[in-house]
Amino acid sequence: MTKFIWPEIFFALPLPLLFYLLLPEARSSAGKALKIPFFKELAEFSDSTSKKSSSWLKIIAVISWILLILAGARPQWIGEPLSTPISGRDLLLAVDISGSMKVKDMKIDGEAVNRLTMIKKVAGDFIERRQGDRIGLILFGTRAYLQAPLSLDRKTINQFLQESMIGIAGEKTAIGDALGLAVKRLHVRPGKRKVLILLTDGANTAGSIEPLKAAELAKTDNITIYTIGIGAERMVVDTFFGRRVMSPSADLDEESLTKIAQLTGGRYFRARESADLEKIYALVDKLEPVESEDYSLRPIHELFPWPLGCALFLAFIMIGIKTRNQ
Repeated sequence: MTKFIWPEIFFALPLPLLFYLLLPEARSSAGKALKIPFFKELAEFSDSTSKKSSSWLKIIAVISWILLILAGARPQWIGEPLSTPISGRDLLLAVDISGSMKVKDMKIDGEAVNRLTMIKKVAGDFIERRQGDRIGLILFGTRAYLQAPLSLDRKTINQFLQESMIGIAGEKTAIGDALGLAVKRLHVRPGKRKVLILLTDGANTAGSIEPLKAAELAKTDNITIYTIGIGAERMVVDTFFGRRVMSPSADLDEESLTKIAQLTGGRYFRARESADLEKIYALVDKLEPVESEDYSLRPIHELFPWPLGCALFLAFIMIGIKTRNQ
C-alpha cells in the first residue's frame, strides 16, 4: 500500500490559484516603439504563437506544482509484513587460522583438504541454519581479531568465513586472547543468551591471556562456551624412509579445552573428520535451539524521487519554451 508521511502539505495545492486571484495584475510602462511597415502581420502571428505557448506554460506549471506537492508529501510504498524469527541469542564463532590449520588430514567427498577448508564447509552450513541468531566471527592465530561483529546477516558472516586465510593472523595459536576478545564483545549485551563456539587444532602458544582465566571471565558474564578440537588422530605420510603413520593432532590440548567448556556450562567435542564436525553442529543446534518467537517488519520504498524528478523535467521544458519565445 501507499502512505504519505506528510499529508498536511496537500493544503498548499491551491496557493498559486489564490495568488492569481488576490494579487493585482502586473502593469508594464509604455515606452517608445520602433515603427515597422508590416507590424500588423507580425503582431497577429506573434499573438497567436504567444497564446499557444502561454497555454502550454500554464498547463505545465500546474502539473509541475502538483508533482512538487506530491513529492513534498513523501509517498512511500509499504509492502506486506514479513515475519522474521528471532531467538535473542548472541552467538560468536572463534575460528583458529594458525599455521597448523593447513594440515590436510580431513576429507570432503573423498578428497583430502586442510582443516580450515573443512571448517568453512561445515560451519558455513551451520551459520545458514541459525536464522534469528545474531552471529559474529572471530579469527585468531598469534593475534585475535573480530572479523565480523554480531549481526542477523548470516550471508555476510558466512562470506567473511569463506574468505579467511591460514596464517594472516600469525602462525601461533592465541586461544586465551580469542576468548578474551569474545568476552569483551559479548559483555556489552546484558540479559541475552550468549554463546561462544571455539574451534582449534592446537594449544595456547601465544597471547597475553591464559585460556582458563578468560574462561572464568566468561563464566562471570554468563557466556556458554562450546569447544571443538579439530584434527585426525592417524595420518599416513610419505617420508624418505617410506610410508609412516603419525598423529597430526599431537599438539591438541584437549584437557584445557575440556576445562574451558565445563567451567562455563558448555561441552567439549572432538572432530576427527568432517562427519564428526557435522554431528557436533547438529548437536549444538539441539543444545542451543532456535526459538520460534517472531517479529514482523514491512519493507518500505521511498517514492518521492519519481514525482520530484518529473517536476524538474517539466521545469526544464518550461525554460526551453520561454527561451524559444524570446
